[in-house]
Amino acid sequence: MMSLAQLRALIEHSFSPLACACDITGDHSLTVKLYHPVSGQVDLVVSGLNMATLHTAEAAAALIEELRYELQSNSLHRPDPVM
Repeated sequence: MMSLAQLRALIEHSFSPLACACDITGDHSLTVKLYHPVSGQVDLVVSGLNMATLHTAEAAAALIEELRYELQSNSLHRPDPVM
């Protein structure tokens, strides 16, 4: 099973220069927040992800693709990330 730290590192690497916060709630679901590391401006928050389904590298890659889609679809997303 992939650890939360490994998953967070993969997400951060995939969405650099954005920062990532991954938190597990009491019901063992995952919340992912992608935000600008300096300003703190949040670009995307996704909650209720089932941690039990994220136990392989392939599942993590699928999650990253879904997050990319959501981030691109987000009307508040800046067209040019601030470095």
